[in-house]
Amino acid sequence: MITPDLSAREPDRWRQWWLYLLSVAMVLLTVVSVVEYNTGRQPVAAAPLPSVAPAPLPASAAPAPATSAPATSAPADSAVATSAPATEQASSLIDGDVLQLSGSVPTHASGSFTYATKRGTIMGTKGTLRRFRVAVEKGSGEDVDAFADQVVSTLGDDRSWIGNGNLRLQMVGGSDSADFTVYLATRNTAGEMCQRGGTNIRIGGVPYTSCRTPGKAIINLDRYRKSATPYIEAKVPLAIYRNYVINHEVGHELGHHHEGCPKSGGPAPVMVQQTLTLRGCVPYAWPRRNDHSFSGPALSR
Repeated sequence: MITPDLSAREPDRWRQWWLYLLSVAMVLLTVVSVVEYNTGRQPVAAAPLPSVAPAPLPASAAPAPATSAPATSAPADSAVATSAPATEQASSLIDGDVLQLSGSVPTHASGSFTYATKRGTIMGTKGTLRRFRVAVEKGSGEDVDAFADQVVSTLGDDRSWIGNGNLRLQMVGGSDSADFTVYLATRNTAGEMCQRGGTNIRIGGVPYTSCRTPGKAIINLDRYRKSATPYIEAKVPLAIYRNYVINHEVGHELGHHHEGCPKSGGPAPVMVQQTLTLRGCVPYAWPRRNDHSFSGPALSR
């Protein structure tokens, strides 16, 4: 009987266990690798989504086209300014350095007039009270209330006729009785009104100046909007010319006649025909100066 050699079989047994353990380890490593791959340890490319065209925006939501400069908003009143007739702009009181208003001036209109309706306060502190109305030709495009404001602001100034202390003036409504009326008329209508009163205001066949006929101070719309050559050449604003022409024609109604220049280079008295010539003076729009009545030498006409 042969006794088995146990020392020789023991190493083989351990070798088999090690092989078994190594095989199990390899299997586990393979499983772990597969799991890691499929659970996102490594990025997995997503399948592309189908392309869908974006729905068009409604017109109100569509973005504005890009520009090289930021867009600016128009002033709130720009629509009014561009749509309003030029003559309506002319109706307001003006100031600043405007020498004349742009745009054409109506040469004729209806020949009838709209009268301001409001009654003003008495201007002046003492003297005879004379009431006047204010009227604007229908179809001229001028606003009667704006013109009335211009007349009142001129005649109510202390440099005007009331400042002499012997006259008071008051604007009344068109239906009230009055001593005289201040009219704003297109040049053709003014020419006809002046001619009927015995005054020819035409130069080169065109009614050019304003005039006074008994009970009427007639302001030519051409001059009211465009001023006159002596004032434009002297760069005197239209607002001052308006003061002048109203004071001048109302001055005639109050009994004053044309005057000359008292001193060359000095201010022209308001009764100088400044619409046509300054007679060596410089423009001046008021009957008073330095708190005193201001006049020049009387002329034959």
